[in-house]
Amino acid sequence: MGNRILRVFPHRTSMTPTDPLAFVGDPPLFRPEADDVDEVHVSVTFTWDIEKGHRLRDAWAQYYPIVKIGGPAIDVEPPEEFIAGLYVKRGVTFTSRGCLRRCPWCFVPKREGTIRELEIKPGWIVQDNNLLATSRSHQEKVFAMLRSQKRAVGFPGGLDSRLLDDWIVEQLHMLKIGQVFFAADSEAGLEHLGGVREQLSFLSRRQLRCYVLIGFDGEPYGKAQARLEAVWDMGFMPFAQLYRDSMHNTAHRMRYSVEWRALARTWSRPAAMLTQQKKVLPR
Repeated sequence: MGNRILRVFPHRTSMTPTDPLAFVGDPPLFRPEADDVDEVHVSVTFTWDIEKGHRLRDAWAQYYPIVKIGGPAIDVEPPEEFIAGLYVKRGVTFTSRGCLRRCPWCFVPKREGTIRELEIKPGWIVQDNNLLATSRSHQEKVFAMLRSQKRAVGFPGGLDSRLLDDWIVEQLHMLKIGQVFFAADSEAGLEHLGGVREQLSFLSRRQLRCYVLIGFDGEPYGKAQARLEAVWDMGFMPFAQLYRDSMHNTAHRMRYSVEWRALARTWSRPAAMLTQQKKVLPR
């Protein structure tokens, strides 16, 4: 495959590439000539964007002869090789695919199966679904690579609190950390998170983030709010995520009240959380 792949994304996210051949949405007035592009790939990450992805494929096909659609929401299996900078921005790396957990709200095990280790490509943003479930030899190589990076290292893919041990803590201590993410998507998740703050006492609240899925399986508003507050009290900066089902038809997408949306908005923005906690919660 040639190197002149124009990529199209339904929405811009923090991981979207920013090179000249990466576009978001419909074809702009000024775009590369067809002779300067080998293929166009429409990459769809979320199932609710599948319909838009197909529309974008048709829109770009008006100007380019080869237009394909794929991505995590569409491909039956993820590619065996991670190509740095192609579908995610420079600096992001995947060193493994899959997860050993089978959380009922998560799409990863259904699509990617159990853990598969990949060839390690350099980067400072580790997006693996469960890096700590890989072999120790693989982890040793990953952390050695990360120590060579000049940028602050981030783990937005998340680290499994159940697999955090003294060796991992030591490796993290040797890195310049931007942010490390964990998860407390259920009451059980809170229990597993309990000892992590003490193990990572050298990291600040802003460096310790925690994904908190809310609204899954009819969860009451009060329980979701209490779980977010519990994560804060443990010393983490929560990142609330409203549960969305796999329906890609906008008309059937789950709807949340203004109250629910405000809860998710407040507990996903550090500045908003810090302001609120100064008013209502103990520091």
